[in-house]
Amino acid sequence: MKYSKEEVLQYVREEDVKFIHLAFCDVFGKQKNISIMPEELPRAFEYGIAFDASAIAGFGDETKCDLLLHPDPDTLMLLPWRPEHGKVVRMFAFITYPDGSLFECDTRSLLKKAMADAQQAGYTFYFGAEQEFYLFGMDEKNKPTKTPHDEAGYMDISPEDRGENIRREICLTLEQMGIRPESSHHEEGPGQNEIDFRYSDALTAADNAMTFQMIVKTVARSNGLFADFSAKPLENKPGNGFHINMSVKPFEPTENLYYMIAGILDKIEDMTVFLNPTENSYKRFGQNKAPKYIAWSNENRSQLVRIPASVGEYRRAELRSPDPTANPYLAFTLLIYAGLYGLQNKLNLPEASNINLYKAETEILANFKTLPENLSSACKIASKSNFIKNYVPAAILDIYCAK
Repeated sequence: MKYSKEEVLQYVREEDVKFIHLAFCDVFGKQKNISIMPEELPRAFEYGIAFDASAIAGFGDETKCDLLLHPDPDTLMLLPWRPEHGKVVRMFAFITYPDGSLFECDTRSLLKKAMADAQQAGYTFYFGAEQEFYLFGMDEKNKPTKTPHDEAGYMDISPEDRGENIRREICLTLEQMGIRPESSHHEEGPGQNEIDFRYSDALTAADNAMTFQMIVKTVARSNGLFADFSAKPLENKPGNGFHINMSVKPFEPTENLYYMIAGILDKIEDMTVFLNPTENSYKRFGQNKAPKYIAWSNENRSQLVRIPASVGEYRRAELRSPDPTANPYLAFTLLIYAGLYGLQNKLNLPEASNINLYKAETEILANFKTLPENLSSACKIASKSNFIKNYVPAAILDIYCAK
């Protein structure tokens, strides 16, 4: 549901709201927030709420440290696990300098610009997120262990699947917040789970991805567990993927989907550091259904991009390389611009690779380009890319590649 400023103020007055969280994230997608009292909300809407940016990596230093958070009324959500009396709500916020200009490292604002640019070009992109996570036990000091919550496998059921009730609680909490999960199941790894979402516009999908991780971690901790979204939590076990389903409107002509995919394949090396931003990310590639080679196909899960079996408005492309440590705002921004590049230049899509790349002979695999093999390689490619320089502020590129 979308709200106006006046409706938010009325809701806060009438529903006994005592705390308002203004949420944002750093350039890596790590969630942050500041809480304000209801009487401060009019000021927040009119002027913004100041915070010390120097305390957040990549947001500045002590010489120029004041930034302002401005709540987005469209994103009002009740946090249902908080007390019924003295409610707590959350709104996402955009970030400005004191003079009112947008802060260049606010990745949510970058995504809004990408959506506007696509709209001006005559296209609208839709995204659906599939994020995997592990559930681990906690030790006697309440610290996370690497002991999986269960030993179940792909789509197993209880009692082997001990995550079923946790996933149910997560899905019900998301529904209370107006977010619609599409399906949930146990994944291949021990203690590994997946919950998928119905497609939506890019900004809503990114906001939901951020909310999802918060809810999963909150529900897991309330059940004495730790939710791990890292790319490769356990050696020799499946990694966590952030599979991104993407489509473009107008859906016709059919070639639009192929042009979009061609653009993504053309720019995937350039943007990999933003889709896979940790050293751990690269341990996942090339095994347990995680891609390594730059190729596409219909349905084939050994490919970087696959077109799942679906028709009409549900026809989409699934990008399988990102992992949940990616900042969804930045990831979706780059995918929109790569898709636009393919559409506007009517790029020819390479021939489909209808083979199992995990079992193919070495001489066949030699014909395919690969994703960057480590974070250093990904940074070097991004640093030389005109595509990245056009759409990623230099400050963000420096932060990602100067770690």
